[in-house]
Amino acid sequence: MRKSNSALIGLCFAVLAASLAPAAAQTPANVQSWPDHPVRFIIPLGPGAGVDIVARLVADKLSAKWGQSVVVENRPGGDAFVAITGVIGANDTHVLLFAPASTFTAHPLLHDKLPYNVKDLTPIARVTNTLIALGVPTELGVSTVKELAAKIKAAPGKLNYASVTGANDLLFAAFLKAEHLEMAKVPYKDPVTAINDLSEGRIHSFVAAYAILRPRILAGKVKAIALTNSQHAKELNDIPTAAEAGFRSMELDGLVGVLGPKDMPMAIREKIAADIKEVVSDPEISAKLAATGQVVNPGSPKEFQASLDEQRAKVMEIGKILGIQAAQQ
Repeated sequence: MRKSNSALIGLCFAVLAASLAPAAAQTPANVQSWPDHPVRFIIPLGPGAGVDIVARLVADKLSAKWGQSVVVENRPGGDAFVAITGVIGANDTHVLLFAPASTFTAHPLLHDKLPYNVKDLTPIARVTNTLIALGVPTELGVSTVKELAAKIKAAPGKLNYASVTGANDLLFAAFLKAEHLEMAKVPYKDPVTAINDLSEGRIHSFVAAYAILRPRILAGKVKAIALTNSQHAKELNDIPTAAEAGFRSMELDGLVGVLGPKDMPMAIREKIAADIKEVVSDPEISAKLAATGQVVNPGSPKEFQASLDEQRAKVMEIGKILGIQAAQQ
């Protein structure tokens, strides 16, 4: 009888150990061993984008901190589907999406069917708020949003625009509708390259990260006439926000963060978020980010999730203005 009880107790311990195995995978010891091989940041935009600049600055510092190489891979195209499905398909805690939230928060409004489910990605860290600017070619001869609106109204359908990401496409379209303006959209496989056509006057408006516009602004080819953000960095006080310019319908904060596979342990996510916060809070790094139009705004997985929810709600409101029904996920 005693032998049977011993056997039963042993079996119970075995079952308990098995049930606790997933939790053991998240113990501090295992978290400290991450990363155990190179990390990849997948970016849905090409080189020169605001998120590209942020990712490369952060990757360099994290590589030294983690003792593993951190590689930045640009995978533009397919309205960010190429980058997103690449991360989901890898299903590796070392392959992460480093992206502006606006590249995917508008997907349900832009596509009837998505090649991924929003639940396939989990928030890891909020990093920065990218300053998004409305740029025009200097030769267009406008200095304010009101002047641009007047020029568009004077020649319906004759002027065109481009935008870096999906949510900003919708944002500018909502602005045009609210102001009863007619303007054609020019699509680009890699929207970052639209800056070349903007600076030569082949497109007439471009909604993009200030970092993309900056070199052409300094060269005198492009003028930034407004920021879509609710606030602006001290370095860009001379550029009004959309609200300050009198067009609150064109207000949307640029939100940049890191996401990973859906089953990524919270302990690892929190470790990454804490390390990123340490890096971007360094005065040298934060100064470089500010110079390229980034507002340092690091946050935990839960804080990033809250920011994403806020932006999704804002994008859905934009969809209502445009009369677009969100696709089911």
